[in-house]
Amino acid sequence: MFKKVAIGISGGVDSAVAALLLKRAGYQVEGVFMRNWDGNYEFGFCSDEKDYEDASIVCRKLDIPLHRVHFIKEYWNEVFTVLLKEYETGLTPNPDILCNRYIKFDSFFEHCRINLEVDAIATGHYANTSFGPFLQNYKEDEGVKLLQPADKHKDQTFFLSQVKQFSLRKCMFPIADLLKSEVREVAKKEGLLQVANKKDSTGICFVGKRRFKHFIDDFIPVKPGFFIDIDTGQTVGEHTGIHKWTVGQRCCLSNWKQPYFVFNKDLTTNNIYVVAGTHHPALWNNICFTQKPHWINEEPPELKQNNVLYCSFRFQHTKPLVPCKVINNPEGLTVLLLNKLRALTEGQFGVFYINEECLGSAKIKNVCHNLAY
Repeated sequence: MFKKVAIGISGGVDSAVAALLLKRAGYQVEGVFMRNWDGNYEFGFCSDEKDYEDASIVCRKLDIPLHRVHFIKEYWNEVFTVLLKEYETGLTPNPDILCNRYIKFDSFFEHCRINLEVDAIATGHYANTSFGPFLQNYKEDEGVKLLQPADKHKDQTFFLSQVKQFSLRKCMFPIADLLKSEVREVAKKEGLLQVANKKDSTGICFVGKRRFKHFIDDFIPVKPGFFIDIDTGQTVGEHTGIHKWTVGQRCCLSNWKQPYFVFNKDLTTNNIYVVAGTHHPALWNNICFTQKPHWINEEPPELKQNNVLYCSFRFQHTKPLVPCKVINNPEGLTVLLLNKLRALTEGQFGVFYINEECLGSAKIKNVCHNLAY
């Protein structure tokens, strides 16, 4: 049923090995290198030329064509402008989740479906679905579920938690059953030496080597304010914009006995309220409220029938899952965590799991701060 497959080739080892496995499985493979940021833009920086060179070498080695497509306008409109708006309003957005939803599993999928006439797409993400790594269990009349991969340490389902059903059901994840170490070993054995030991990309591509605080100054005006200790009411420092700071972040203020950490940001006064010590109880909370959730397959039956869902939660992809109770409310979800988490942050996505399945996610709108500590 699926013969022609387009795979996103990033210039890294994961997508290279994913392409190799597709070739081995007998698919007609088309490589696609996505450019999402204008490298010539005055303020931005993105090292995609080196990545494109590596992607080209991989595709020549595997004897597959490589197409270069630009989604610069789409990325600017759907991801970057949203990111700027949320930073300006004191939120902490997640550009990776937005990029996957709107670019890699939307614009990319549509481009490949229409212009390359493929039957499916594939990526080098560490993820799996109920249809299998190569869609071998595909069913036309059934919804697809997003599942965790074999390598739980590299699990990227967190970043895919807003992907639409329409594109996910036609997506292959060829490295779903491999550990990262095995992926690198396959690359070495197959002579993909250009990428076999290449470091994983981290951070936001277009920021490059600049510090984010300096990069964001090019887009959001500097607006000074004060750091205020919530316990004493004392001003303990100054800042140049609330958009440069996120909840739980260390402030690096000098001349104080204990380090200070961001507790809350006040848009009205432009002040940032801080607490002394990373373990300050005000930073730890177990209740938050979200916007309307995005369920990958369907709304969980327990939530639909009983209005209560018991599952697991995380809002940072590197942190352990925490048991929680989820309740529908008129504006979204109320999430009650079994254990308190540090620095629950407005603007981040709460992602929900049951066993191996990633159910979906919802953007955190408010955090209930218990200041009676």
